[in-house]
Amino acid sequence: MSHANRHSASWFGRWLYRSEAARGYSLLSPALIFLGIAILVPFGILVVMSFWTAEGFGFNTTITSHNYEQFLERPIYGALLTRSLYMSGMVTVFTVLLCYPMAYYVAFHVHRHKMMWIVLMTLPFWTSYLLRVFAWKVVLGYEGVINSALMATGLIEKPLEFLLYSQEAVIITLAHAWAAFAILPLYVSLEKIDKSLLEAATDLGDGPVWRFLRITLPLSLPGVISASLLVFIPTTGDYITPALLGGPDGTMIGNLIQKQFGPINNWPMGAALSIILMLCIAGISLLFILLTMFVRKRIS
Repeated sequence: MSHANRHSASWFGRWLYRSEAARGYSLLSPALIFLGIAILVPFGILVVMSFWTAEGFGFNTTITSHNYEQFLERPIYGALLTRSLYMSGMVTVFTVLLCYPMAYYVAFHVHRHKMMWIVLMTLPFWTSYLLRVFAWKVVLGYEGVINSALMATGLIEKPLEFLLYSQEAVIITLAHAWAAFAILPLYVSLEKIDKSLLEAATDLGDGPVWRFLRITLPLSLPGVISASLLVFIPTTGDYITPALLGGPDGTMIGNLIQKQFGPINNWPMGAALSIILMLCIAGISLLFILLTMFVRKRIS
């Protein structure tokens, strides 16, 4: 080894030893490489396949934008994508609004056995996702728990038909199914807030509402962002819940993608729809993060 190479290796060794970030990245590098390959390789295959076309039981590998042109020409694709983004947005809003008070209570009002409270809040989600979806189907069914209870009390004369096989049924079920993924980041964000800041605000004359708006909410926004993204991203492409509870009005883009890769056997079109969905989610997520950062800056 030449003197220059030895000097370079020695410098890199000293930097690696002294830099805490470098030591952390060196420990994480095997996992990061594996995750990078596991994500980038399938994504690359999906991108390439989206420019192919289905031909009989196989594919025509000639590069073409036919699938993307089909998406623009057929209104059903855009309608399903818009519906999916709307329903996922509603699921995200309801989930965060439902979980924030629970996480707030545990972070600020529970002083003993906090871990037990967290376990109890997430305990219902230890069961299978599919079982929970079927449970909601029983609850919302034509002769389900809600209809039976309303009829027993005399509030309605016949079962409500809109509870099941509708967008509302899908939104309710998805909000419950993904609540555990929202509670934990919200709790961690609220738990990290310095309580002395709230005491100082009280000494300066702020009431509970102003303390929340000026201190608690801005400082907990990272948790709100994390919870929102953890719910919004996977629910946009969900196809199990819409297939079981959605009916014609609750079908989402994920159901169409699943059919393209399944019964229809048009993998290139399914790949193109997947790429379009991912781009939409990435764009909306980026806008949401930028908007939240702007709002937090204005509030603080």
